[in-house]
Amino acid sequence: MTHLFELAILAVGLAAGVLSGMFGIGGGIVMVPVLIAFCGLEMLDANAASLAAMLLPVGILGVINYYKAGYIKIKESLWIAAGLFIGSFGGAEIAISLNVSWLSKLYAVFLLYIVIQYLDIPQLIFKKKKETVTVDEQPFEVRYAVWKFLLIGAFTGVIAGMFGKGGGIIIVPALIKLFHYEPRSASATSLAALQLPVGLPSVIVYAHDGHLNYIYAVLLATGLVAGTFFGSKWALKISGAMFKRIYAIFLIGAAGYMIYKYL
Repeated sequence: MTHLFELAILAVGLAAGVLSGMFGIGGGIVMVPVLIAFCGLEMLDANAASLAAMLLPVGILGVINYYKAGYIKIKESLWIAAGLFIGSFGGAEIAISLNVSWLSKLYAVFLLYIVIQYLDIPQLIFKKKKETVTVDEQPFEVRYAVWKFLLIGAFTGVIAGMFGKGGGIIIVPALIKLFHYEPRSASATSLAALQLPVGLPSVIVYAHDGHLNYIYAVLLATGLVAGTFFGSKWALKISGAMFKRIYAIFLIGAAGYMIYKYL
């Protein structure tokens, strides 16, 4: 049974890697709910294993694919990574100090908010005219202040530390909505930022509190490496519009599950 359980955890990492490569997420948005629902881990233990698995550059093969295709903005990804590192310590400290039941409810609400913002549901309800401009439509490349990328990274780091996420589930929609990135460019830049050990402060906090299983983390990391490579390959073969639809469906599924389980 132990070997089957370990294979299941490896499979979780593989699936998370595929979605990570496709959508630029760290993989925690997949790993944490599945580890809780199907592997029976407590939320803080799942958070710790997820964050530890993402310390190594497990998505580097996917980043290479995106870089060769010209989708990564290197400087912006580095500033986002710096913000993630700063914020992750505070997020983990908040998580271990909160009641797990409350933490789970906050996570469900957080996912629902991400879905609403990503699909721009207020715009659909109130029929407001959409004025966003995509990167492909801009006559020249717009330069944004460094502190904005740092701030997004720091805020995302807090959320990532609280919920065991790499942070891509926030970074990707933010880059698309606030900085008008083309979806694949947003995913590529997010994935590049997550290759640095930005979650190290969170992992240290969780490990010190006794929530980190190193074997689980290694198995998840192994699956992530292989899955991210194939996920990024598939992402480059689909259109930007289709890419966004698939990501939206993925977000709705994750949010629906957590709301069903915890609210």
